[in-house]
Amino acid sequence: MTREYGDTWVYESLVGGIPGLGLSRALAVAIQFVLFQVGVLALGWYYGVWDAVVAGTVAVVIAAAGSVEMHRLGERNRLLPTPSSHKRLLFGSSVEIVLGVLAFIALMTYLFAWDETLIERLFGLNPPVPVVYLTLLILWDLTYRIGTSWWSAVVALWRAVHVDLDPEATATVRRLDAENIGFSALQLALVPFLLSEPILLGAVVGHVLAVAIVCTAAIVLS
Repeated sequence: MTREYGDTWVYESLVGGIPGLGLSRALAVAIQFVLFQVGVLALGWYYGVWDAVVAGTVAVVIAAAGSVEMHRLGERNRLLPTPSSHKRLLFGSSVEIVLGVLAFIALMTYLFAWDETLIERLFGLNPPVPVVYLTLLILWDLTYRIGTSWWSAVVALWRAVHVDLDPEATATVRRLDAENIGFSALQLALVPFLLSEPILLGAVVGHVLAVAIVCTAAIVLS
């Protein structure tokens, strides 16, 4: 299927828009995982910040799984017999980027203005620049997935209220909404590392609950 910019997530457009590469989805996700994981292990070894390696590895796995799920949700939503207004709202608005940026800024505000000790506990008093760079890159990846899951849930509720579908399509969208709940629940793998950070813990759990509530409403109203 030919896909144009505006009919895909921004992430999908970036992966498919690199001139001359033509990466398959599986290969793109594999490269993402390998580069991130090698970076986490290499920097953890070189700088001796082993306390951050396990958390970093879990974050990399979540990011890779999130990439797979974004491809799945994107492709299945494009196949739905919904009006173009639904697909423009879901993909063309790029609101998931805005929500991801807001989540990332909120996280950075917490790390650098609310609780600076978390950075010190993970990386020491003078965090190595390459470690900080990779950490922020992985955190952005995670918050972008959060923004995508939020927006998917909101658009699903809009679709449930405004779009009438036949029984077969209705069953499909209900499965997609349930899958989005699972997509957001990937973030719960971070919970063991946030038990001493109640604000971050509440944000992650609250995000999952919010997506679950909105998607459940969409399922009921579809």
